[in-house]
Amino acid sequence: MFSCRKPRNIYQYFKQIKSLNSLNSFRSRRKIYSAAVNNAEKFSIGQRLHGYVVEKVQPVPELYLTAVQLQHDITGAQHVHIAREDNNNVFSVGLRTTPMDNTGVPHILEHTTLCGSEHFPCRDPFFKMLTRSLSTFMNAFTASDWTLYPFSTQNAQDFENLLSVYLDAVFFPKLEKLDFLQEGWRLEHKEVNDPNSPIVYKGVVFNEMKGAFTSPEQVYSQHLQNKLYPSHTYSYVSGGEPLAILDLTWEELKQFHADHYHPSNARFYTYGNMRLERHLELINEQVLSKFTKIKPSTAVPDELPWSESRSATVSCAKDVMAPDSEKQTTVSVSYLLNSITDVFESSVLSMLGTLLTSGATSPFYKALLESNIGSDFSPSTGYSGSLKQGSFSVGLQGISKDDVSVVTDIIEKTLDKVIEEGFPQERIDAVLHTVELSMKHQTANFGLGLVVSVLPIWNHDGSAIGAIEINKILATFKECIAKNPKFLQEKLKQYFKDNKHKLTLVMNPKDDFMEEKQKEEEEKLKQMVDTLTDSDRKNIFQIGLELTRKQSEQEDLSSLPTLKISDIDRTGEVTVVSNTTTANIPLQLCEQPTNGVTYFRAVADMRQLSKDLLPYVPIFCNVLTQMGAGKMNFRELSQQIELKTGGLAVHSHVASSVFDMNSVEQGILFSSYCLDKNASDMFALWSDIFNEINLSDEDRLSTLVKMEANELAMGISHSGHAYAMGHASSLLTPSGQISETLFGLRHVKHMKQIAGKQEMTDLVKKLQLIAKQLLNKNSIRYEEGMLS
Repeated sequence: MFSCRKPRNIYQYFKQIKSLNSLNSFRSRRKIYSAAVNNAEKFSIGQRLHGYVVEKVQPVPELYLTAVQLQHDITGAQHVHIAREDNNNVFSVGLRTTPMDNTGVPHILEHTTLCGSEHFPCRDPFFKMLTRSLSTFMNAFTASDWTLYPFSTQNAQDFENLLSVYLDAVFFPKLEKLDFLQEGWRLEHKEVNDPNSPIVYKGVVFNEMKGAFTSPEQVYSQHLQNKLYPSHTYSYVSGGEPLAILDLTWEELKQFHADHYHPSNARFYTYGNMRLERHLELINEQVLSKFTKIKPSTAVPDELPWSESRSATVSCAKDVMAPDSEKQTTVSVSYLLNSITDVFESSVLSMLGTLLTSGATSPFYKALLESNIGSDFSPSTGYSGSLKQGSFSVGLQGISKDDVSVVTDIIEKTLDKVIEEGFPQERIDAVLHTVELSMKHQTANFGLGLVVSVLPIWNHDGSAIGAIEINKILATFKECIAKNPKFLQEKLKQYFKDNKHKLTLVMNPKDDFMEEKQKEEEEKLKQMVDTLTDSDRKNIFQIGLELTRKQSEQEDLSSLPTLKISDIDRTGEVTVVSNTTTANIPLQLCEQPTNGVTYFRAVADMRQLSKDLLPYVPIFCNVLTQMGAGKMNFRELSQQIELKTGGLAVHSHVASSVFDMNSVEQGILFSSYCLDKNASDMFALWSDIFNEINLSDEDRLSTLVKMEANELAMGISHSGHAYAMGHASSLLTPSGQISETLFGLRHVKHMKQIAGKQEMTDLVKKLQLIAKQLLNKNSIRYEEGMLS
């Protein structure tokens, strides 16, 4: 055990401050909640507003909001408004987009709608609005069966400006052929200005999806979905399979828009403290009044249940960054579950997924990860409610191909054991605590997160409002558990043991996987090029020149709305903080109405850390809260963290001075939050970690290192641009050099080397030295505390 001195009285300081302010904070929260929902609660069912009819008004006090559900009379468009005292207001429009091939038409359409519209004909109006707006978020997403266009802003005029741009882009895009060729795919000369250079494939989405499918995780997750849901839209790649993208035509893109981008197939969402009436007026005036109702053919049928379980084997590219080149097989067992529109049943299955796989005390963590057969859970492990029917998957990656049957046997035996023995009450309490804390934990993008979480249910005609009535769900869950102690075990038997719709999916690396893909692409290109006439070739050359000219020409942006100085409030919000010390340690205190949650953050200065230890700091951060501490082993510590907090986080921190780029702050950032009633327990856990951290368990350390090394290796294909930027920065600034060691490819390579070692003795010694130098009061400052 390693120990060091650290003051234990910080919680007493927090407690004294809180006792003086708890009553005022309570009154403040009551006032805030009343102000947020007062206007919304005045609406009545059947009331008509700007072409809409109010269908439901539902207070949700646990989230300090009131939800209003409406439907547009003429078009049938659905609208949910969340009234809440939050000035970060959100708008989104979601469309149910259900492709029936692998051409990636919904993905390419999402890109192409952002290339100019009827009233805003400039190229890429979203990007151009960044300098004309105070938006806090702007983007668009394509999922397997929906496309979402959201934004958020704190400024009322900005909201209306962005709303007009978004509505016009979604419902009245230009969809010009050149934009399709740019965003989707095209044949073009490698050197655009040289008609004698080779003709190649180009296109934003085409290249994006080529990159996506270099990731073994992406390949595995896509095959898993396609094979578990084989009969309809989920059997296709909504983002586009690269070679299939080449079959999409401009005419098919326009037809997909006509069929899917219609108000009758749309779900509008608004959130925040701005008035609903104005939102409805603008949406009706700018879009809905120009359409009539249709009956969209976009519904997704349920999968027919299988009479027998199935298995499949697929291939992927070898990962040169994998810690063990001989252990790159992935296997999982997956089950098709219920319709996600049954909100309670989905919530139960989600909690079951957490109980089975989350944390060091979960059955599958102990049975699979601690067996040291593989490096980490397989992709998509856990419960998923993102498609019309939920699913559960569990398995291992980074295993030997000879261990596939070993893993599937462990999965079967673990399920049998849990069905027989059930879950410890502490585990159930920890999951319920996580749900309770998640209701109270506030984030700046709460409104955006809310729509993303409820859209899958709402997209299939489930109740968006029912999905956020968390207290009702929890009350029913607790009642079921009280009436039937084996409630969860029976659900496991029903959905897992007795479920024939089960898929065992194996993925093996193939040495020439990428070469085969490249050969297929070259053969398809040759077939296309060989059939080109002289006229076709001339046309390809001319289109290439025209597209290049269009991309480089100066645009007229006068059609785009912009904020004026008069639209911006001259008095910004001021956050009051108090600076003091406790036990001679700097402490910054910030009192806010945080719904009964205490937030804590501290920084340990590591500028004096030995340079030879710097490469080991990321490992130290990763393992610090996942080893044993005090009298607790790592499982007991994990259990207490889940029961008492929202997690204890440790991260490397590097920041350049705004005045001198050669001046760098290096540190380790500690952060956590918890319910007010658990604050003393949260600080006691930090105290145990600081004073009596156990870094000597080499088996545990080896498991964590292998998991982290595998995760880093898998993430390279997704983050190649970030690694390249980081490496370039390392040649320019001191902070860039340090960041490359802590976060860059240098760190990835270092983790691969350590993960490949048989013994962790040397690593243990280095981590203990880091702890000795950093976990002491001379290095710490308490940077922020947020109290309610």
